[in-house]
Amino acid sequence: LIRDEESGYNKNLFCIPKHYEEDLERVFIPHGLILDRTERLARDIMQDMGSHHIVALCVLKGGYKFFADLLDHIKALNQNGDKSVPVTVDFVRTKSYCNDSPTEKISFVGEELPTLHGKDIIETGRTMKALLSKIKDKRPRMVKVVSLLVKRTGQSPGYRPDYTGFEIPDKFVVGYALDYNEYFRDLNHICILKENAKEKYRM
Repeated sequence: LIRDEESGYNKNLFCIPKHYEEDLERVFIPHGLILDRTERLARDIMQDMGSHHIVALCVLKGGYKFFADLLDHIKALNQNGDKSVPVTVDFVRTKSYCNDSPTEKISFVGEELPTLHGKDIIETGRTMKALLSKIKDKRPRMVKVVSLLVKRTGQSPGYRPDYTGFEIPDKFVVGYALDYNEYFRDLNHICILKENAKEKYRM
């Protein structure tokens, strides 16, 4: 849980790409902390899955870094533990944002039958509810959702994933594959975007 009053870290303490230095206010969640939390999530997931075959479905584009790192930790546990289960992967792409606002329409490109979702951030829960509805039509044995971030926002109807990395205040964040109009995916840390940067990169 990251509290509302927590503002993050001075960006000068971290390696930030030169082309983004003027666009970022603070580093909100450092890359090392993300990786440590992801490792713990992988352990919790493997304990809960038992002997089930895992079909991991990545929600693109913002979920790809978290998904890849989570699967690396799951693979390490699978190889080095007392038990192992088959893990296969698939991808679905969603689009629900323009600039920093949710769009009315949620679009999907491809969907498969998952046991485990990897998603970057859940804000209102609209996208995940729409995706889960499509998946449940296929009658999977089990569906679990893991999200790196859950945002506390008044727009949320109360949806909660099965596994959460960090619960954060209602701030617009970028980095670690989270974008603003396709920029900032190449930033390792999760950072707070300056207001003037939103104008700079606005579509």
